[in-house]
Amino acid sequence: MATTPMSASGSRSVRVTLWILLIVYIFNFIDRQIVNILAEPIARDLGLSDTQIGLMTGLAFALFYTVLGIPIARFADRSSTSRPAVIAVSLAIWSGMTALCGLAQNFSQLLLARIGVGVGEAGCTPPAHSLISDIVPPEKRSSALAFYSLGIPIGTLMGMVIGGILADFVGWREAFLIVGLPGVALALVVWFVLKDPRRSDAQMILRNQNQPAALPLTDALRVVMSSRAFVLLLFAGSAASFLSYGKTTWTTIFFQRTHDLTPGEVGLWFGIVGGVGGIVGTVLGGYLADRFGAKNRRHVLSAPAIGMALAVPLALLAYNSPSWPMALVLLFLPTMFNSFYYGPTYSAAQGLVPIRARAIAAATLLFFQNLIGLGLGPLFFGMLSDLLQPAYGTESVRYVLYGAAFLGLVPAYFFWRCGLRLNEELDQKD
Repeated sequence: MATTPMSASGSRSVRVTLWILLIVYIFNFIDRQIVNILAEPIARDLGLSDTQIGLMTGLAFALFYTVLGIPIARFADRSSTSRPAVIAVSLAIWSGMTALCGLAQNFSQLLLARIGVGVGEAGCTPPAHSLISDIVPPEKRSSALAFYSLGIPIGTLMGMVIGGILADFVGWREAFLIVGLPGVALALVVWFVLKDPRRSDAQMILRNQNQPAALPLTDALRVVMSSRAFVLLLFAGSAASFLSYGKTTWTTIFFQRTHDLTPGEVGLWFGIVGGVGGIVGTVLGGYLADRFGAKNRRHVLSAPAIGMALAVPLALLAYNSPSWPMALVLLFLPTMFNSFYYGPTYSAAQGLVPIRARAIAAATLLFFQNLIGLGLGPLFFGMLSDLLQPAYGTESVRYVLYGAAFLGLVPAYFFWRCGLRLNEELDQKD
């Protein structure tokens, strides 16, 4: 999907790197998202409120994930750092902590284990984005990062399906153990197979030797935030993430409470619809960004802006449907449209900053996306559901999702505004 103009062996190396990073990112989202499908049985077993569910699925993970992401990215931006090694160690940590979630006996222990997952996952995407941006040309960057971003819908799908089936047949504790432990073995593959081109390619070694010393963290952040387009991208990506994480968590609970489905049934059907819709949207979003962005750079973000606006009425219809099969069918298109933004957003973030600040740019974007999105989205919707329960009972989640669907116009607006500045700023910095 994304190759550089190099030898056949070099092209194979790029493909191997992309595929391994995709598998790592799939594990990342399996371990991150499985808690959503397990939230309802966990809540029944441990006696949790909706607010505690939101805290467990969102803020506990996101706070440490975001805070640690920037210093780890800063470390990954150093020319002497092996980015595959950073990814491998991080993978081993978050996989082990996912398994420990299954041993939790109360809310506090589960919260600590989820914090550990966040600590590990902080070291995955910033070095992965930086690595991918080094091995593919700018004109293929959106497609390459969209390919990597397939880990989001694929991992979410697998987490939903596997987690739901395991919850029905063996229980939520065993589900955490079964999905967590294989990641430790994958970490060894990453450590021994992936190579960092900064340490193995002669031309890149020479280029790194001739580069100025790495920017201090405050200077790197100042450079990143000096781009007006990047700031608009932060608003757009954060709003999209807030709605995405919040809706994913509470849509799974919506189908269990309102439509009386089991975790296994929700995991299977919603996992397939959401996963396939996300995969199609992610691939199509990267393709549209590369195709139309090559003619006019502002169109790198046109598909996300248009897609999120189109998703609003379709999502409202889905949540209003009295039939769960019809609701699932109606959710396919908004899920696809809302997934257009992954590749174009991360690609634009890499192109709006100097090469030496790429991992910092990815970490900054992820900081806001995950602190606001993953951290506050599930928690905010859970608190709102608790507030609405006296009036609406189990239907409170439906009304929360109505509001979430309508708010999709907010990221659509900011993606459009950011796109207006891309001709002026994209790929203009050394």
